[in-house]
Amino acid sequence: MAVNKQRGLGRGLGALIDDYTVSEEQGAVTKLPLQKVEPNPNQPRKQFDEEQLQALADSIAEHGLLQPLAVRDMGGYYQIIAGERRWRACRLAGIEEVPVVIIEADERKVMELAMVENLQRQDLNPMEEAEGYYTLIHEFGLSQEQAAEKVGKSRPAVANALRLLSLTGELKDMVIDGRLSAGHARALLTLPSGKVQKSAAQKIIALQLSVRQTESMCKRMLAELQTAEEEKTPAPLSVDYVGECEKLLTKQLGRKVKIVNGKRKGRFELEFYGQDDLQLLYETLLSIQK
Repeated sequence: MAVNKQRGLGRGLGALIDDYTVSEEQGAVTKLPLQKVEPNPNQPRKQFDEEQLQALADSIAEHGLLQPLAVRDMGGYYQIIAGERRWRACRLAGIEEVPVVIIEADERKVMELAMVENLQRQDLNPMEEAEGYYTLIHEFGLSQEQAAEKVGKSRPAVANALRLLSLTGELKDMVIDGRLSAGHARALLTLPSGKVQKSAAQKIIALQLSVRQTESMCKRMLAELQTAEEEKTPAPLSVDYVGECEKLLTKQLGRKVKIVNGKRKGRFELEFYGQDDLQLLYETLLSIQK
């Protein structure tokens, strides 16, 4: 097996995460047969543009692969940590050997490295990004704050991304294929049901609405739905203070609010739509200043 003593990692996994270990000597680049290198089935990126892959394959065929893949030794084969797009392009180009850097990493570290590489290159669509954060948090036990720190994002950015997982499957597909942006999708989540969200999404696409226009449309739709609901109930003979409070809070929080007023005590009931929306509600309540 040929070993190239070239130093460094191109753009550098060292810039991605600081506590990895490289086998043999630090930064050593080794060549491996392409057939011994396999993708990671848990790679956060699932979508690869065929035209872009072919363009990269043509470049690699002419100039070679300039940046090594990051892999880990799985005993009998090597699994890709970072660089699956380059690996796919090498296959298209008919390359038989590829430069690699062999890194010792556990499953969580592999996921972190893959997430950071893709985020730095803006390779993930919003749903892939959200699912990657979900894996870091729910499978590897990181908090939202820890996950955000690992990938160089703010915690609110991670929380907003996770909200997209509350979308219906059809709306997720619209985000994946680019018909809806993440901003459009988050605005849709203020609406009360998948059916209403789908109707709004179709309007967004047909009218090519901006995110700001979408937010205004969703507010109007929510108000219309609330008005229609209220018209089903006979108007009270006198001012209903509790009811007015409910309407004001419903409008302010973008969700149904119910106040149960007893003789000696009462309670607030706030609707939420999935665990990610619960997290958003929790953060909204915490942000209210006294």
